[in-house]
Amino acid sequence: MIVTGFMKKIIHIDMDAYFAAIEIRENPSLKGKCVIVGGPPNSRGVVSTCSYEARKFGIRSGMSSYQAWKLCPQAVFVHSSFQLYKEISAQIRSIFYTWTDMVEPVSLDEAYLDVTQNKGGIEDAVQIAREIKAEVFRQTRLTCSAGVSFNKFLAKIGSDLNKPDGLSVIGPENARDILFELPIGKFHGIGKVTAARMQKMGIHNGKDLHQRSVQELTRVFGKAGFFYYNVVRGIDQREVITEWEPKSISCESTFWDDLGSVEELLAQLRRLADKLSSRMSFKKIHGSNLILKIKYDNFELNTRSCPLPELTNDREVLYRYGEQLLIANWDCKRKVRLLGLGVGKLDCSGDCEQLELDIWN
Repeated sequence: MIVTGFMKKIIHIDMDAYFAAIEIRENPSLKGKCVIVGGPPNSRGVVSTCSYEARKFGIRSGMSSYQAWKLCPQAVFVHSSFQLYKEISAQIRSIFYTWTDMVEPVSLDEAYLDVTQNKGGIEDAVQIAREIKAEVFRQTRLTCSAGVSFNKFLAKIGSDLNKPDGLSVIGPENARDILFELPIGKFHGIGKVTAARMQKMGIHNGKDLHQRSVQELTRVFGKAGFFYYNVVRGIDQREVITEWEPKSISCESTFWDDLGSVEELLAQLRRLADKLSSRMSFKKIHGSNLILKIKYDNFELNTRSCPLPELTNDREVLYRYGEQLLIANWDCKRKVRLLGLGVGKLDCSGDCEQLELDIWN
């Protein structure tokens, strides 16, 4: 095993079943039940999130409420409390900023923190993660999971290893073992469609992926092949980003009748994500920043953006992050005239240089 170069200290914080956990906190009688946050089962609604009890039945974010009800008829469906989710997210984010200004919010319920240099002057990133988890619980009575590592990819993998209320550390000494055992569908940045393609190729876990050459992976997956080749070797030199200045490709839809329900808006967002993904794939464009445009019935226009986990044009990734932006920024008391979705920080080159840092041969 080879370790070279300066190693950063990155923490990824991911709230546990965030929306559902807030609803349970507000209504303790829901504790232990299959709680689904989203539209009612007799509507065009979708699942925003659900409790861990509901996930055992195969329910997941983005699934139609009707399908979720079929899988779990005993589930309790709860309407989303968007304003409350945003307020608590801001409260949690303020805790992050007590430690570092290098905070990259990914959505309402997760963020990357670079604590290499931190306001507490503490060298041990694991101690910082513990204190953040404890303070989040003290202030909100909500749990979160943390991953601590030397880059963003591994920190993200770590936060998902021991949910809920987990804390995992991935360093040079254990990264290889963890990644080799990890099912390919659990790799952050590998969606369901790509995972299915890999499995058909005989790539079922990180060890299988590690055995494939960069030439083969780029031939089959294009530029994304470089990402897959690197991350299974513990390579990810992406910085924690706090500001973006995107140039974008986008599509938008002006509605015949103004929309005022989250179910209608999410249905439109799904169509926009599909259309945008198709356009980007046709033009062989990838991007790393998502942009959401909301125009209200009085023609007031709001534009918001967030970073994507990697250079991508995957429709599921675009929809999932678009959903988070919509939930975080839509004023649910107002009707929407236009919805737009775009991707910035574009890469149209179709090639990528291999990163230099490797933690093992």
